[in-house]
Amino acid sequence: MAKLQGEPDLDPTDWDQFRAQAHQALDLMIDNIATVRDRPVWVETPADVKASFRTPAPKRGRDMADVVADVFEKIVPYSNGNRHPLFMGWVHGAGTPAGMVAEMLAAGLNSNCGGRNHVAHDIEHQVTRWMAKAFGFPDDASGLFLTGTSMANFLAVLVARTKVLGQDVRTSGLKDHAQLVAYASSEAHGCVKQAFELSGIGSANLRIIPVDQQGAMVIGALARQLAADRNAGLLPFMVAGTAGTVNTGAFDDLTAIADLAAAENLWFHVDGAFGALAALSPALASRVKGMERADSIAFDFHKWAHVPYDAGFLLVRDAKVHRETFASPVAYLSRAPRGLASGEDWPCDYGPDLSRGFRALKAWFTFQVHGMSQIGACMEHCCAIATYLANRIEGSARFEVRAPVALNIVCIGVKGSEDGALERELVMALHESGEAVPSLTVLEGRPTLRCAFVNHRTTFADVDHFLDQLEQCADRLTAQP
Repeated sequence: MAKLQGEPDLDPTDWDQFRAQAHQALDLMIDNIATVRDRPVWVETPADVKASFRTPAPKRGRDMADVVADVFEKIVPYSNGNRHPLFMGWVHGAGTPAGMVAEMLAAGLNSNCGGRNHVAHDIEHQVTRWMAKAFGFPDDASGLFLTGTSMANFLAVLVARTKVLGQDVRTSGLKDHAQLVAYASSEAHGCVKQAFELSGIGSANLRIIPVDQQGAMVIGALARQLAADRNAGLLPFMVAGTAGTVNTGAFDDLTAIADLAAAENLWFHVDGAFGALAALSPALASRVKGMERADSIAFDFHKWAHVPYDAGFLLVRDAKVHRETFASPVAYLSRAPRGLASGEDWPCDYGPDLSRGFRALKAWFTFQVHGMSQIGACMEHCCAIATYLANRIEGSARFEVRAPVALNIVCIGVKGSEDGALERELVMALHESGEAVPSLTVLEGRPTLRCAFVNHRTTFADVDHFLDQLEQCADRLTAQP
């Protein structure tokens, strides 16, 4: 039924004009991605552009073509640069053109994936089953898309808490129970500590276990701390292993942790933000041996699977305890035997979000277009690139490798540098040059350049270019009075 004249509407008045403008915007973005290596990795946003984003909200709309022009003039040139092959900072996936199309399609559907009976949940369930199989979990494992591994780790702590204390902890809290304690290595991501702060258990009750020279948790130290806590009358309930530490890409001995967790009746969680996906590569899968015995795994599709941001995921072996942690039987979420409100399991039963975007489509679409084998091959290539860089650095008169290269991360320092001043300046200067974006970390108290290879576009020639720029930048900085 058509709207009456004068009734407000947000659809285009001219669909043909909208179609032309939308196609033009898509073509511009495709051109931008296709030529990404022709531009600087990063460009700082100019002051006048920043000022343009401090204006009041518009009362009247503008032509969409003008808004698109603003996007490509004021926004696109100043993004964080993770699509570029020489973006090596932190662990940021590069995305794919296919994933961009999927995101567009999902936005067009505008599905609310919190619950109810519609096909988006079938897609999320299928991706869950794919990952359960890839990681060696049972077919009835539960899974949930989230913003990222930080949220997935947080939810895993809550599920583990429910497992040990029961569903009543949701209402009665922690006051009537022995003090819970959990364990993670000193190289665990900071979001693991934060998860214990947010859960009410407290980060003081997360025991930090030292690591060995390879960056892996020392199992003997874990066992000793666990025994001490039991003797003190505390209640150990969870151990978090890491598959790919954020500093160096190191892997904990997941099999040894699984053995200890089984013997001590602990919830075994794996923070596999990027490293868990090594399971998709036959050449890398041995790194995650033991992960198949975990109770839960947190990881990101938007890192090494190159799904557009954001696409984190939590996989839980025991779907029942997962549901008991979050399901809320309130009237407005009541289920019906038929119709849109039918179905027993809705995503909102497995996490705190009622309003959820259709994240599953871009993951499903990416795997459909590229296949797991090709994504795995790109991971292997990233690791080969990291080894190549490390070998080049080993032959350098100026630079040194400061940590074992376990996977795809190379940590570089200047020989003889202790205060890290030159390393800090090198990172900032490289960013400002637009030639490369490594990040900075601190290893054994020394600031260190960190190169994380996650981008499927990076080539050996790109690494050679980076090394040339690194040397030239160091020459300029050391020549300054």
